[in-house]
Amino acid sequence: MQNVQRRLASTATAQKLKPTIPLSSIRAFPPPQALTPKDSKSPVLFDSDAWAASQSPSPAALGAFAHRVGLGKLSTNPELMQQACTHESITLPYSKLHPNKSLPLTNTNLAALGNSLLGLFATEFVHASYPHLPIRVVKAAVSAYVGPTTCADVAREMGAAPLLRWYRAPKTLLRPAVLHHEALSSVSRALIALVYQERSIEAAKKFAHDYFLSRDIDLRAMIKLMNPKKGLALTVEKFGREKPVSRLLKETGRFSAAPVFVVGIFSGQDKLGEGFGSSLSMAEFRAAEDALQRLYLTRTPLDQLQLPSQTFTGDVFDGLTSVKSSPYTAGELGHTEVNYGSAGRSSIINPSNRTLSEEELSED
Repeated sequence: MQNVQRRLASTATAQKLKPTIPLSSIRAFPPPQALTPKDSKSPVLFDSDAWAASQSPSPAALGAFAHRVGLGKLSTNPELMQQACTHESITLPYSKLHPNKSLPLTNTNLAALGNSLLGLFATEFVHASYPHLPIRVVKAAVSAYVGPTTCADVAREMGAAPLLRWYRAPKTLLRPAVLHHEALSSVSRALIALVYQERSIEAAKKFAHDYFLSRDIDLRAMIKLMNPKKGLALTVEKFGREKPVSRLLKETGRFSAAPVFVVGIFSGQDKLGEGFGSSLSMAEFRAAEDALQRLYLTRTPLDQLQLPSQTFTGDVFDGLTSVKSSPYTAGELGHTEVNYGSAGRSSIINPSNRTLSEEELSED
């Protein structure tokens, strides 16, 4: 009996999953399911991890969490905050431990709605900030801003990890395994949906910008150029500029073991980029890469940034948010990126560029 109590106490208090659940909030400890009846000879198989995961956080902890993340007005309804912190994986152990009780409300629908809202806010922010960014880099930037890893990190920084109700369900034929960061990422997404549901879309956008889009993302590392010289030539032609020309700017140690060359790429009198290397080809490659990165990473100033979501009509509930919508002026769309990376690497034949062979002509 003492061993059972000691194991349950260590599971409920020492685990990092539920340190906010005090033993005083548990009515019956240890639970009746963990005790072996007197007339039974076989021991009871009791899952202490599932029991600890099924326990709900205290209302005081939920209220403190709501005030900590700036949702103090939602702290009067702790059921909403508890639902936002409850992952759908908890339904499996809860139904086994409490077969006669109804299942708790989970954040499945809230997380799905919050994921769509985060994708909307992040996509328009990246596209409006960097209008010339390639589409692949835009997708990578959106994932970096509001992806699963970032959502889990934001929830952990908010202090939602102790309040998370989840269960590490094993992998089955119909359902993949549930990992901790996946369950934790659903909390931050659910909070976005909760703000949108209880207040307005403007408040949800401000919440997303404060916690997600205010982070610094290294976009330069996401730009991978296979042939920057060819890409720069096509890009310059697209903008109607003169053909790029490489010029040697500086050099040292040409006949030594460690030479250094500095090459600049010019379009007319304008220098597009500059690069260095131990050979002329390497310096020219880096100069073309620098020129394309200067174009792709051209950012709209924050004081001139206009987001399409500013055209959304005011608040659902008047007076519940201080977000003010400024007059919207549509910005200029960036030119379509040149397609040079897939040339010759795909087995799909473009019908417009396909030429018939002599054998096919004779067959016709």
